[in-house]
Amino acid sequence: MNQYETVFILTPVLSEDQMKETVAKFTKVLTDKGAEILNEETWGLKKMAYAIDKKSTGFYCLVEFKAEPEVINTLETAYRRDERVIRFMTVKLDKYAVQYAEKRRNKFAKKEEA
Repeated sequence: MNQYETVFILTPVLSEDQMKETVAKFTKVLTDKGAEILNEETWGLKKMAYAIDKKSTGFYCLVEFKAEPEVINTLETAYRRDERVIRFMTVKLDKYAVQYAEKRRNKFAKKEEA
């Protein structure tokens, strides 16, 4: 199993509940295919560098997971079929990126505890 991280941008017209429901939908797609979710972050509504579909902001979400390579095609097909997703990118993490992601998760967890 490889470790991946996917970032996707959701349309800004969604409510907070709709955004959380959409993120849950994509994590369910992953878990149904046997992926193990390591971390899930919602970065909130952010301004994009350039307008996409006449929208200048979007809800940014990050999901880190371990899965077989075949799962990526299923996930990206689900992204393409959902009109709420503006952009997405999935990246396979090498050993250095995995170490960095673990450090980042630990740092983020310490901030939440404080």
